[in-house]
Amino acid sequence: MIPASVPYQKLVQGWQTKERSGSLHNPKKFNNQDFNHLRDYCLSRGLLFEDDTFPARISSIGPGLLSENELRRIKWKRPNMIKRNPCLIVDGINRFDIVQGQIGDCWVLAALGSLTLQRQFLENVLPKDQGFKYKYAGIFHFRFWHFGDWVDVVIDDLLPFLNQRYLSVKSHSENEFWPSLLEKAYAKLRGSYQKLHWGYISEALVDLTGGVQVHFLLQNPPPNLQQIVKAAAKSQCLMGCTMPGGQSVGNAELNNGLVKGHAYTVTGATEVPYKNGWEDIIRVWNPWGHGEWKGPWCDGSPQWDCVPVEYKKNLYEDKEDGEFWMSCQDFSEQFSSLYICNRTPSFLDFGDQHLTAWSMTMYVNRWVRGLTAGGSNYYNAGAFSRNPQYFIQVENPDLKNYNVVVSLMQKPANNIPDAQKLLIGFLIFRVESEFQGLRDRLPVAFFSQYKDEVWKSSFITPTRDVINYFCMSSGTYVVVPATSEEDQEAEFLLRIFLRSQDYNEDLKSSLSPVMPKDITKQSQDNSSENVFLRYAKQGSDIDASQLQQLLNEVFLKDEMASLGGGFCFDSCRGILALMDVRSNGRLSLQEFKHLWKLLAKYKDIFRREEGTRSGFLDVSDLRNAVQIAGLAVSDQLLHLLALRYSNSSMRICFSDFVCCMIRLETMAKLGLVGFGEARALFRGGACKTASEAGEDGALMTSKRSLSLRLERGALSTSDKPERQKLETCSAGEYE
Repeated sequence: MIPASVPYQKLVQGWQTKERSGSLHNPKKFNNQDFNHLRDYCLSRGLLFEDDTFPARISSIGPGLLSENELRRIKWKRPNMIKRNPCLIVDGINRFDIVQGQIGDCWVLAALGSLTLQRQFLENVLPKDQGFKYKYAGIFHFRFWHFGDWVDVVIDDLLPFLNQRYLSVKSHSENEFWPSLLEKAYAKLRGSYQKLHWGYISEALVDLTGGVQVHFLLQNPPPNLQQIVKAAAKSQCLMGCTMPGGQSVGNAELNNGLVKGHAYTVTGATEVPYKNGWEDIIRVWNPWGHGEWKGPWCDGSPQWDCVPVEYKKNLYEDKEDGEFWMSCQDFSEQFSSLYICNRTPSFLDFGDQHLTAWSMTMYVNRWVRGLTAGGSNYYNAGAFSRNPQYFIQVENPDLKNYNVVVSLMQKPANNIPDAQKLLIGFLIFRVESEFQGLRDRLPVAFFSQYKDEVWKSSFITPTRDVINYFCMSSGTYVVVPATSEEDQEAEFLLRIFLRSQDYNEDLKSSLSPVMPKDITKQSQDNSSENVFLRYAKQGSDIDASQLQQLLNEVFLKDEMASLGGGFCFDSCRGILALMDVRSNGRLSLQEFKHLWKLLAKYKDIFRREEGTRSGFLDVSDLRNAVQIAGLAVSDQLLHLLALRYSNSSMRICFSDFVCCMIRLETMAKLGLVGFGEARALFRGGACKTASEAGEDGALMTSKRSLSLRLERGALSTSDKPERQKLETCSAGEYE
């Protein structure tokens, strides 16, 4: 994978490590709620948890789902008010536990039914450290994948009832509550129960697994559909399908037993001997828990009488449980869409996974008006070329199978899942040899000249996710994610999966016959420009408060350097003043890029000199660091620096080290290297005026005056000579 370089992309190693906040092993706390802390608090005080972030009130039901009269009649009950001996799980978990309630969330339950078949995914979503007997305090938690991160969602166990009936899903076992509680957690993640009323099974599959889902339109099914479904079943994928007709109130049941606009779970696929040949059949489950297909291969159909007993006894059950078999042909004729989801698109290998592996790279970025939101019209090459660009290298492809999958997800405005979605998509261009040296960024000339070989996906319907799969020949390609119109703004997550045919004995021994090795190289787009754009919000500059948030959340994230503490507001204000060439109290993109480069430089030096892994430097380390930075200071000045920036133990944390070095380097570039000048800048920890610093006795030279104005960000347009000198010193650092 070859990413576009700064300013559009920079790979960050360790994105999927166990320690990373947002990884499966260290999920983010949704709404900053810590399950263990809240449960221990309730247990210590004999309380049952009540969640004020998703309260047992009308607001959690949401508008439009029920009439005002019905909303007034909603009653909230804890499981121990419903049954005497409630249990989270009774006799294990399976799809037949689930019975859909009054909410039209079949899309969620169909995905959930598939989740119960794949324990490696189910255990990620449903933590085992909870129940009604072990430390019960009315609190539970579940985990979902949310825009690139796993999040832990805490809920109380108050469930909504209307007219003595579950409003939400319930279990076939009256004293089992995992379906109802999991559904409540997902409703909280999405915003309300109303947000579960109609939706896309494709989204639920991804949210429950963190995987990639591929959508097959069955009006024109791939010729190898049965192969795909069988490979998906063998490689432990989640699968679902939908009926045509759209979502509407009271979806009609057809004469053949299927329901218009309804979502189902695909639970299996096989072939059976039938008459003088073989028949491909697919198994499907209705999340209602009843209502089955009445055509060929249904329960009780004559086709089963022609199947050998040894096959029939393993496949056939005549039960009214919502599950049924049908032929592959009937499946593709009756259903409109098939969705398959796994960590990697292993099902596209058609059972040949032991020879292949899939790599995945993930980028987080955003389209910004006037900067990176160029729209989808590549005939307007000037605008289109502003979109983010991501390079991929396809080598030694097997042209019999798909080898590239691209998944693009938009983050809804204000993190509200059902907010107005944009028309998004991506285009893929083959990069010919004359442009292959331009790995930083392809110019306008490329998009003006090369338009013959273009793969274009979506820009048709406003969906959250756009996914497509390709069979590409060897070569270099560029993936360009875009909105349909120019200057539309949104944050996006791009994942690119590449099928590898590198084969060796180590790979062979490490691969399961049903699950490919998931090789992940994931990255957030933390180039200087994209970091700046994430925190600049609506403006084109960032102030000291935004800089503080940025440095603590991005630059110190997952860093050993953060052990010594974060950047305080005063430090950020001082750093901003030193970088603020325009003297307006804010940083422009160019000024920030200069700062970002300095930060990276000093982080490397800090890591090199900090040998104890404590997050601090001592005085001798500071001396070495200053020398590595190419700065010459006297022992007297070094002592002053240590006094100013160290703690009571004479140790310096990373954030203070950065503040010190940026000031010191700025002084050196301006020729302010004497002890008196440095003392004026460093003593006391505050930005002093000339009169306040006058006690030092030697601050009336032009250089010293300049240094004070520089420290305060107070250079004015009248200081032209001094400003030219400062700009000359800084310009060499700009990219």
